[in-house]
Amino acid sequence: MHEFSSPAALADALADAVAAALAARLAREGAAALAVSGGTTPVKFLQALSAKAINWSRVTVTLVDDRWVAESSARSNAALVKNHLLQGPAAQAAFVPLVNGAATPEAGLAEVEQAIAALPLPFAAIVLGMGLDGHTASFFPGGDRLAEALAPSHGQRVESMRAPAAVEPRITLTLPVLLQADFVALHIEGAAKRELLQSGAAKLPVRAVLARNPAPAIFWSP
Repeated sequence: MHEFSSPAALADALADAVAAALAARLAREGAAALAVSGGTTPVKFLQALSAKAINWSRVTVTLVDDRWVAESSARSNAALVKNHLLQGPAAQAAFVPLVNGAATPEAGLAEVEQAIAALPLPFAAIVLGMGLDGHTASFFPGGDRLAEALAPSHGQRVESMRAPAAVEPRITLTLPVLLQADFVALHIEGAAKRELLQSGAAKLPVRAVLARNPAPAIFWSP
């Protein structure tokens, strides 16, 4: 666990680590893909990353997961990324949303699957968050497609998800896609999330990510 004195310090360090992973992939292959998380926690990180001097024109950005809502909604993770990451130097990056015009994530799933398959996989970097219920990505306890998202039977890269705590229907990258990334980070803030991670995560969905070998880099601040 990498511990920082403040969310701002964490954001700067995480942005440095992600930029380094992107730059390394660009140097090797000339193209790189990044998937980030939504919510309020990553805003400072996204803003710090947007200023990094890498060849953003060769980077494609997508999301770890999103709510199946219009981009005009305040609940849209796509809108968050556009407002806080795809600015300044990072405005040159391509963006692939997980939400399309279909009425439901189930109806739009095949189109999203094709879009993710076309990225320069595996991802150069994945940045995950965690809720106080132990969910990461849209791997919610009690999710209707949780088993399929953690162990897709036919190599699916995306899965729909509905869960009591999720409010809206969701779409998420599946666990194998996350674990195959060059660099995987878990970004958490606050004492409650640290306590959950250290003592209560064994039976929660986030455990599937923590079991990755090598383990994800955990970035924490109060």
